[in-house]
Amino acid sequence: MRELTVKEAINEALVESFQNDKNVILMGEDIAGGKGRENYPGTQDSWGGPFGVTQGLLTKFGPERVRDTTITEAGFFGAAVGAAMTGLRPIVELMYVDFAGVCFDQLMNQAAKMRYMFGGKQSVPMVVRTVVGAGFRAGSEHSQTLYSLYTHIPGLKVVAPYDAFDAKGLLLAAIKDDDPVIFMEHKRLYMTKCDVPEDMKPIPLGKGRIRRPGKDVTIIAIQRMNLFAEEAAQKMSEENIDCEIIDPRTYSPLDEELIFESVRKTGRVIVIDESNPKCSLASEITSLISEKCFNDLKTAVIKITAPHTPVPFSPPMEDFYIPSTKKIIEAIKKVHNA
Repeated sequence: MRELTVKEAINEALVESFQNDKNVILMGEDIAGGKGRENYPGTQDSWGGPFGVTQGLLTKFGPERVRDTTITEAGFFGAAVGAAMTGLRPIVELMYVDFAGVCFDQLMNQAAKMRYMFGGKQSVPMVVRTVVGAGFRAGSEHSQTLYSLYTHIPGLKVVAPYDAFDAKGLLLAAIKDDDPVIFMEHKRLYMTKCDVPEDMKPIPLGKGRIRRPGKDVTIIAIQRMNLFAEEAAQKMSEENIDCEIIDPRTYSPLDEELIFESVRKTGRVIVIDESNPKCSLASEITSLISEKCFNDLKTAVIKITAPHTPVPFSPPMEDFYIPSTKKIIEAIKKVHNA
């Protein structure tokens, strides 16, 4: 066992997938060329995208499999759909999830629907890696968490890992999957560390994880929100309030039964989602709990989300925008005392 950052775990999963399957390719903007070319005489060095996640892949696997693209998401996403339909397993990097609009037709009307429209005979085994999340002082056009946008579309699988262990295991599974997978990486989690085994196996998509067992309050936390949930749960344990933290990890498919089991045990639920509140994952999960576990609830479910505004650029306003440990503690006390 060794410690890896999320960034290192993703890179390692990509390298292993390339080594294990010659049909795996990578396409994206700024993933090759530019930075540190002098370190690799006779070839381009790898930028590795804006956060350096894929750095080194170009020199390991060459420009035929690691392809720098022009700034035309519609073009190279369309090419990826075609490549997936004809035998390759493309991994496409969408630099920021905020840029989804320029290639949404290729994802929503082509990749997602192809298997259904061809009666199950045509698969589209492609992975879209993209970056989400506020707190990086990147402004409203580079900071959204659009999980629900993709989860709404049948035919797409949606993954949002929290730590390095899950990032590697889920990405290995996503690349092996025969359907299109949107793999969302939170920019504020890239340098966080945890133990990752060297013989890491793929983690099945659609299986959530109990990050902290408890009996008094269920906290369902989406991606980075697990960090604040863990801080809040630790502080509440000092007041003898025992919180269980559920990390769904994937949102389409969603591990509903894991959530329901926890709700039936505690009867008190908080859902934390960094994205905007309207038609969000928090809204969907809250609705499912109210529909399937109504008689098990001891009080109303509390949702904690960002406000329904763009992400602010002002640092104090951006910090206020993101759900906080303080807000979670207040919610825990409210549901526990209800």
